[in-house]
Amino acid sequence: MADEPLLARLHFGREDAERDVNDGHGLLLRGGFLPTSAYSAAVAGRKMLIIGRKGSGKSAICMQLMADGTGLAGKLLVTPDETAGEAIRRFEPQGLPGDSAKALIWRYVFAVHAARHLVAHAKDAHRRRPGSVKALVRFLKQNGELDGDRLGDRMAQGVKGLQTSLSLDMFGIKAGLDLAQAPSEGARAQRQLEVVERGVARAFADLGCEEAHEPLLLMVDQLELVWSAEPDSHSMVIGLLLAAKHAASRYGQAVRFLLFLRADIYDSLSFGEGDKFHGDELRIAWTQEALRNLALARARASTGVELTDGQLWREIFPAVVESEEAPAHVFGRCLPRPRDAIQFLNLCQETAWLTHGRDRITEADVRQAGLQFSAWKLKDLSLEYLVAHPFLKNLFPLFQNAGYVVSRTALRSRFEAAEESLHRLFPAYADALTLSGIIDVLHGVGFLGVRRGNDVVFAGGDDLPVQPHETEFHIHPCFRAALGTTSAIDLRRYEPVVAGDRLVQGNVFGYQSVGVSYTNRDDQLLSELSRACHSVLAQTGRAVALTQDARDEIAGEISRVLDDVHTNPAGAAPSFDANDQLLTTAHYFTSLAAQLTASGLTEGAQEVAHRLEEEARRLRRLAGGSYGSGSNSGGI
Repeated sequence: MADEPLLARLHFGREDAERDVNDGHGLLLRGGFLPTSAYSAAVAGRKMLIIGRKGSGKSAICMQLMADGTGLAGKLLVTPDETAGEAIRRFEPQGLPGDSAKALIWRYVFAVHAARHLVAHAKDAHRRRPGSVKALVRFLKQNGELDGDRLGDRMAQGVKGLQTSLSLDMFGIKAGLDLAQAPSEGARAQRQLEVVERGVARAFADLGCEEAHEPLLLMVDQLELVWSAEPDSHSMVIGLLLAAKHAASRYGQAVRFLLFLRADIYDSLSFGEGDKFHGDELRIAWTQEALRNLALARARASTGVELTDGQLWREIFPAVVESEEAPAHVFGRCLPRPRDAIQFLNLCQETAWLTHGRDRITEADVRQAGLQFSAWKLKDLSLEYLVAHPFLKNLFPLFQNAGYVVSRTALRSRFEAAEESLHRLFPAYADALTLSGIIDVLHGVGFLGVRRGNDVVFAGGDDLPVQPHETEFHIHPCFRAALGTTSAIDLRRYEPVVAGDRLVQGNVFGYQSVGVSYTNRDDQLLSELSRACHSVLAQTGRAVALTQDARDEIAGEISRVLDDVHTNPAGAAPSFDANDQLLTTAHYFTSLAAQLTASGLTEGAQEVAHRLEEEARRLRRLAGGSYGSGSNSGGI
């Protein structure tokens, strides 16, 4: 409705591209799709493998390509279901290794898809059916491939035909003679398939498809639906890669292949020809700037208003959240992929509009949404990697209710306490459940970043894996709220001395002044306390090897001590117990030093801990020197 508030119409789309295309919002088709370098490379045909994490936008590229109406040749999308996956796994002809066998069945699927396309394409685009196309019609009809769209059925039919005998008479008598001489079941299947592929290639050539128009685009997506950690699943994916490379060579410029693969699946593969695919790889990577552009495109598409970036992030969203610019706060708490950003942005809108009935999103709405979003993402991470790392969920308690900066030393201590239990629960993964093993896994899935210089590097792109000498890790901001790790290091918060604690009942401490008034002694003690705080702050500022977040947190707590000192104006005593304040602060400094030491952070942290201990001892001496002594043993 036109009179609805803008916030009511604001929506950032669905989490999955398939629903985004088909539901009422249809943002992918209404300007909500952001063309990226990965999309441009896919359109241009420079890459065959589009690789990305779950939710990184692989299917969005696929759906956009399917929706794009340009070109005469057409587009075909293959999405395996469980039936198709089972058919591929069952295909094991004698005489062929697993990867090669799986490649054969994928090649058959590609050939059948291309043949069915050519039958319709010859009539619609070329207005003629040469003999090679008529042969394809007979092949499809006699082998039960002409009708029906279920991939699982075609896979099952192909398995049966390749393992027994396909009807190939339409391709010539010589085909039958060649097949009779095949030495094994695998060789027979291979020769049958070569006959079919030659027939398809001949039809493309007879129609002149390479010169006449753009190639047929054949895409494979959602392979994760039929993937598991078992060896036959690995062979299924390897077979797909081998088949696509073979078919691309066999059909020339008439057919182009695009395979959309999850990064964790692709990276788990190991096969002899893997190095031949590096030039075909394109990994989807998202920056905060790109996610911000995506958010603006989808906001415009959903509201029907040509919003500016400033309107979105200052008038609809708050300009600042927890001292950060709102976009940096929101996208910094997402894993770098569209699905996470879409979920968080929609949750902010729903919290403001549906929960609180507001017409704009407030800082409180973003913080409230952030708590729910963090809990979602922690659960989603374990589900995303349930097949590859079923133990992932059981590692999260190692990080709960502590600082989000974690040293290798501290993590070793926590892991050793849980190691026996983890091995008992997951005996098949005992080799992976070592300290270095879990660090590699947690870094690889994006849960932990590693500190390198002044940067914290999370997995993605071409960054190195964690090196043995690297000792400092950071939990991703996405998961901190759910884990209760909202501070850099686990420091006890300083609690100011309450007013009642500062009142002395009579002269119970028996101050004895020697030429110095009560007020001056207390003022001088507080001055020394202030000096101790500034000494620690200076040491913290010099500890450049200590992570900035940890330095900020230490400085914040010491500043709270200073604020407490400054609440006592000069001359406020004698009712004020300065000794108690010094001893309380000394105890707090000692506690901070112990926590810093226990954190295992060596670079910079130990210098700050040493300074805290020195100042704590000095404050205790000062307090001790003011008790019942006629001399100034405290140095005042």
